[in-house]
Amino acid sequence: MRGPYLLNDLLTQIKAYEARFQGKSHGVSLVAASKQQTSDKIRKLYQEGQRAFGENHLQEALEKMMALRDCEIEWHFIGPIQSNKTKKIAENFAWVQSIDSEKIAKRLHDQRPLTLSPLNVCIEVNIDEEPTKRGVLPDSVWSLVHYCRKLSRLSVRGLMAIPRIKDNFHDQCASFHEMFMLWQACKERLVEKEQEVFDTLSMGMSADFEAAIKEGATMVRIGTALFGERP
Repeated sequence: MRGPYLLNDLLTQIKAYEARFQGKSHGVSLVAASKQQTSDKIRKLYQEGQRAFGENHLQEALEKMMALRDCEIEWHFIGPIQSNKTKKIAENFAWVQSIDSEKIAKRLHDQRPLTLSPLNVCIEVNIDEEPTKRGVLPDSVWSLVHYCRKLSRLSVRGLMAIPRIKDNFHDQCASFHEMFMLWQACKERLVEKEQEVFDTLSMGMSADFEAAIKEGATMVRIGTALFGERP
């Protein structure tokens, strides 16, 4: 990984990987992972055209939202979710990418204000089945997708994963390929119009987004390669 990239350079690199591996150059969206980054840094990227930002910690995110309330930012919650935090998450975010249980899904649904559009959600998958990592095991993914689809205040957009850190490109690709096949298997169980909504495969971060794009990612979440090392 080299970096940090300027925003336009990173977007150009993403498009280059898309063109090389997917035969297109306009399909992969970027979420700027802004954990521990200042509101000023976020505002600078916003002024350069970035709109989607991902946060891991609720209180930190709420403080940034207040400081940046004049900006039309699409906020994504991408960290672990505690039950006592679901109300504020449901009220303040456009996306939640880290749903890993029926309990959390139901609380987010029940606490999503009726004045807001349904909350976009992804199911987090523990694709490498690591015992210390959160996320649904691959065999249980469809069950949770099916459950969440019955909750009217949620819009189930797809799957998200944070695979085990691997330095080898081939090994990175292996986990991402498993995610792609799992995502495709879920899509095949949906009717045609539902497949169009289930359109997101969120995977790939600063050290492995090339492999993720090669294996079919539609969204990457990049922090260090965009902002530089965290404070």
